[in-house]
Amino acid sequence: MSKIIEIDESNFENEVTKSDLPVMIDFWAVWCSPCRMIAPHVEEASNVYSGKLKVGKVNVDNNHRIASQYSIYSIPAVMFFKNGMVVDQIIGAVPRKALFDRIERILAS
Repeated sequence: MSKIIEIDESNFENEVTKSDLPVMIDFWAVWCSPCRMIAPHVEEASNVYSGKLKVGKVNVDNNHRIASQYSIYSIPAVMFFKNGMVVDQIIGAVPRKALFDRIERILAS
């Protein structure tokens, strides 16, 4: 069982930029209802893809610099990183199948 990593300014470089695995980051906030809608899918992805995909969450209220750096203006936003670079993103709450299809495509590329 994988654990979702809480990403902040202190660990972003090690957990994301320098990661050997592809990384999926869920940008969210406590007050965001759509964020709560996709949270179970993000949690499930961290378990299903354990060892293949690192899953993290960034609370945008507590990490303004990271959110600004990646132009996060609408949440939820899910970004996918490979070799420290953004390779894809999803804006808004999406169904489980859409999220998992995107993960599969990222892992296959």
